[in-house]
Amino acid sequence: MTIQHLEGLVAAPYTAMHADGSVNLDAVERQAGALIASGVRGAFVCGTTGESLSLTVAERMAVVERWRAVAPKSFYVVAHVGHTCLADAQAIATEAEKVGVTAVAAMAPCFFKPATVADLVDFCAEVASAAPKTPFYYYQIPSMTGVNIPVLDFLKAAEGRIPNLAGAKFTYENLMDYAACLRLDGGRCDMLIGRDEILLAGLALGARGAVGTIYGFAAPIFVRIVQAFEAGDLAAAQAAQAKANELITVFVKFGGLPAGKAIMKMIGPDCGPVRLPLRNLTPDRSAALRTELERIGFFEFCNRAV
Repeated sequence: MTIQHLEGLVAAPYTAMHADGSVNLDAVERQAGALIASGVRGAFVCGTTGESLSLTVAERMAVVERWRAVAPKSFYVVAHVGHTCLADAQAIATEAEKVGVTAVAAMAPCFFKPATVADLVDFCAEVASAAPKTPFYYYQIPSMTGVNIPVLDFLKAAEGRIPNLAGAKFTYENLMDYAACLRLDGGRCDMLIGRDEILLAGLALGARGAVGTIYGFAAPIFVRIVQAFEAGDLAAAQAAQAKANELITVFVKFGGLPAGKAIMKMIGPDCGPVRLPLRNLTPDRSAALRTELERIGFFEFCNRAV
């Protein structure tokens, strides 16, 4: 299989929900339009930001199908299919391939965890085999899975075992491991940097593509980082990354995912509430969030709904 390197910014969108918590598929077309207008090249669907493990298998399949149906063919749609249940992960992967996604990805199972790199490769090989014609990415996110096997070790062990292996979505701060993965076998693996706050560092090491939560509502500031870096204007790139990190600090301060959905209510398209055990922001907290966002000039560089 010829591996296509995914270039540019790929947003991790929220799974839109109605007020009662049911999935709102009607919102997806507006979500896709807003991302395209903001300079984003694709969507990483039903990942952490998309509350994947809070959704049923049927819901995840429906969300993936809707994204692929409404987005242009040139727009990457990467389906996160990871699950604690192997059979469920395979079922989502099979459906994702059927609807023609660009790629599938899977994080490590996070309840019964793989103890060794061989265990992790065995699990991912079974998932990837359910979508054999679609590129597969391992999704490294130790902060959520508790699995911190070096990605370099995984990629070496997976060669030959996962024929459709494309690379990894690297949501971690170990840039030594990331750089080693980029250099592996002359750069055969596509390594998507997955930490928004270190996008510039990833670009400096050789990243060509990035997946991030904050791109879903503030892509223009990250586009500015990429453009400044490619133009050789390091000072401008550093300034844009610093501005982006101000936003990320506010985002984390107000709870991450619930803050993100509150931001989407402010700028559109409204993606509704989060699901338990997450908690939506109270009106007072939402007001305080808006004040913080105004202080850092967020509404001057945020995505605009279409």
